[in-house]
Amino acid sequence: MKTHATEIVVLGAGPGGYAAAFYAAEKGKSVTLVEQNRRLGGTCLTVGCIPSKSLLHAANLIAEAKDSGFRGIAFDSPQIDLDKMRAWKESIVDKLASGVAVLAQKRNVSVLRGRGYFEDARTLRVETEAGQQFVTFEHAIIAVGSSPAMPDAFNLGNRRIMTSTEALEIEEIPRDFLIVGGGYIGMELGTVYATLGSNVVVAEALPAVLQGADPDLVRPVLRRVGKLFKEVRTGVKVQKMATAGKQIRVTMEVEGKAREELYDRVLVSVGRVPNTKNLGLENTKVLRDERGFVRVNERQQTAEPTISAIGDVAGGVLLAHKAAKEARIAVEVIMGESSTFEHIIIPAVVFTDPEIAWCGLTEQEAREKDRAVEVVRFPWSASGRALSFDRTDGMTKLIVDPGSERVLGVGIVGAGAGELISEGVLAIEMGATAKDLAESVHPHPTLSETIAEAAEAFYGTATHTYSRRRKEE
Repeated sequence: MKTHATEIVVLGAGPGGYAAAFYAAEKGKSVTLVEQNRRLGGTCLTVGCIPSKSLLHAANLIAEAKDSGFRGIAFDSPQIDLDKMRAWKESIVDKLASGVAVLAQKRNVSVLRGRGYFEDARTLRVETEAGQQFVTFEHAIIAVGSSPAMPDAFNLGNRRIMTSTEALEIEEIPRDFLIVGGGYIGMELGTVYATLGSNVVVAEALPAVLQGADPDLVRPVLRRVGKLFKEVRTGVKVQKMATAGKQIRVTMEVEGKAREELYDRVLVSVGRVPNTKNLGLENTKVLRDERGFVRVNERQQTAEPTISAIGDVAGGVLLAHKAAKEARIAVEVIMGESSTFEHIIIPAVVFTDPEIAWCGLTEQEAREKDRAVEVVRFPWSASGRALSFDRTDGMTKLIVDPGSERVLGVGIVGAGAGELISEGVLAIEMGATAKDLAESVHPHPTLSETIAEAAEAFYGTATHTYSRRRKEE
């Protein structure tokens, strides 16, 4: 039995965990990073954000080639080699994971591979291939993330019923493919499989897909997937599944009537659950909510003074960049600094085609809160840059406080929206006004101009679209 002492132990090496470990090491702390998987990087890097965006890039190449005929450029039908596609995807994951390992080494972060279990509030038992090791610590940061939810009714032990983890393996291109859940994961992976040749049906229980985004941002996506997917159904409840030879028989309720259909593969994408089981949390004062997420305050502290929690396991929006921000807050609090997760603007990006991105107050939230706002939009049909690459299906909008003229929210739908949203985050964080955005010179021709022109539209002075001039107070 080996025992070693460390000032900070971080349990989980995802984008929150390794960010916390590296930041703490840079602040002079001795740090041990515990990860049970062979590669560092967590769900996002290994079976989430990175591989899914790699496959979406491949899908976009196929779609762009297919749609280039009217430009006078014609391509033969794509020849898809799934083995090569998987190898290419995995090579990207391997490079990034290896990079994280190298950075850990350069920062003198001790990496311990195994499953962690809290013996008490200052001791972590780690089950490694070489046997048990005990790590004593002054502070621990829980960053073990989350896993795809699989309701018992769908969990048949059949490989044809997949979560996002298995879907990213692209074992085959199923002819008939059902996606249960119309959130961002389901819609993104639906785009990949539909582009590769599957007949994709999305079944969403709620009245609309991509909940959380304003409806006007979602509409261009629905128009595009309307041509790409076989069908998008909303208000549909999937009741049960059963194995039917080499297919899955799915029973769902559509418009109050039961319907049975056969699918070659099914992706269950109905949310995620925190990885809080079998951590030994019962040996500490750490509390969990009714869904199993660790309860933390605005300083990422749990009810146990020596233990913090960040990322998916701590609930809230389950995004990698949120976890990375919480990592820094947790470390700064441990260091005795005044740091809190309050008034932090967390952008959201859905990597569908077109992409959707938003930050700050949404138009829907403003309506629900009965908050007076002015909403200004700039259509990409008036953007020279969007016209130059045939993607005029986008739109940029600002949510502006009519009194102070401060920018409260930004929403963008269009090709590359995720690359544009950070200007909106900065504007809201800095308390910028619409005039600040309008008077900042943006390069031409770029999509970033749409942000400035949306701001100009607030005053009725946009160059490339007409809007009524705003009355001076």
